[in-house]
Amino acid sequence: MGKYLLRNTIIDLLLRIEQDSGYSHLLINHEIKSKNISPKDEGLLTEIVYGTIQRKMTLDYYINHYINQKKKVEPWVMMLLRMSTYQMVYLDKVPDHAIIHEAVEIAKQRGHKGIASLVNAVLRNIQRNGVPTLNEIKDPIKRLAIETSHPEWLVKRWIDHYGHETTREMCLANLSHKSISIRIQPMKISRDEAMEQLRQEGYKVSESTFSDQGIIIEQGNILKSILFEKGFITIQDQSSMLVGEVIDAQPGFTVLDSCSAPGGKATHIAEKMQNKGVIHAHDLHKKKIKLIENKAVELDLSIIDSEALDARKLSKRYKSETFDRILVDAPCSGLGVMRGKPDIKYNKKEEDIKRLSEIQQEILNTIAPLLKQDGLLVYSTCTVDPEENEYVVKDFLYNHPNYQLDQSFFNELPTELQKSKGVSEFGLQLFPQDFQTDGFFLTRLIRKS
Repeated sequence: MGKYLLRNTIIDLLLRIEQDSGYSHLLINHEIKSKNISPKDEGLLTEIVYGTIQRKMTLDYYINHYINQKKKVEPWVMMLLRMSTYQMVYLDKVPDHAIIHEAVEIAKQRGHKGIASLVNAVLRNIQRNGVPTLNEIKDPIKRLAIETSHPEWLVKRWIDHYGHETTREMCLANLSHKSISIRIQPMKISRDEAMEQLRQEGYKVSESTFSDQGIIIEQGNILKSILFEKGFITIQDQSSMLVGEVIDAQPGFTVLDSCSAPGGKATHIAEKMQNKGVIHAHDLHKKKIKLIENKAVELDLSIIDSEALDARKLSKRYKSETFDRILVDAPCSGLGVMRGKPDIKYNKKEEDIKRLSEIQQEILNTIAPLLKQDGLLVYSTCTVDPEENEYVVKDFLYNHPNYQLDQSFFNELPTELQKSKGVSEFGLQLFPQDFQTDGFFLTRLIRKS
């Protein structure tokens, strides 16, 4: 792919992600497949798109320093300036003069001489004078927000909950790269065998301490692995693997996965059950049910019965005390997965968190009667907001005295997690900066009567 074509593709992608609130990872994957982008260009495209989105607020601060604020800049021009500034400030692969030349040529192609002059002037100023210091921003919340490209409301909210130091660490972690982790299918291959084969294929790997099925891919594109193609492994974050471990589902059990798509946790539980018993997997959207079914087929798992159904209506579908185990991996703000999906932080609003916490409560209230006595319920989210996590669990336990926190849950966690700062009386909060995982919350409740 020619350099101008690649960069035009990047601009179009960035515009679609911002204007349509599209999911960056899905749009990037679609673009790579539909245009047969080479592995070399694929890496550069992914790096520039993700990096530009991750650091959007910081880049805008730098760019606006050199633009007359009364001047209206078209969205595509701003995207061109952002991606070019990102490469100049944060990447070393392409010399500044080449970046500027290509940006100016694209500005001529897509616009006119005046736009090309503006682009040239801004980028030349950044090349000559550098980017402006953030020290001029006196408000510490605003400065941290601009420095790490997180909305001010979110930075303030996290500081209120966790303090400035933890918030800063979390914001910086969201700008960094996280290793991919995978889970073996234990009925097909052992972890030692999988790691040996991956090393032979040229991957650099290590064991996950979160799950005896987990492997961390420190180097290499796992999607190209023979093991992945054969369904011997599946991609799953280490934090999510904890769910399959702590739910303690035994062969022959009847399990409910109430918010199941895309099916990573359901298939893990099925593996733990040695593909014996039944897992009823539900999700609100029919098209997402296909994702669960496809993942089960890939891993040769037959005990997952999937059906599109709102989790808040499951009490009409099942009788009381039907299930040995229940998983509520609740719909949430997703504020724990911003490293991989950076557009989330710009698309969420504070009122979304309150609305989601109400939905989470509704789901738990609906599902509470469906668990057998002495059965276990695991509640999890991929967010770091207490209103969706500890507060939801606290309210649920207050309103359901027949449930209590299962204290043995904490003892069954990996040793490194048992004394982590995220342990509270209501569960475990994983922060993205602590264990190279997504931000994630989980807890385990037991029904006593």
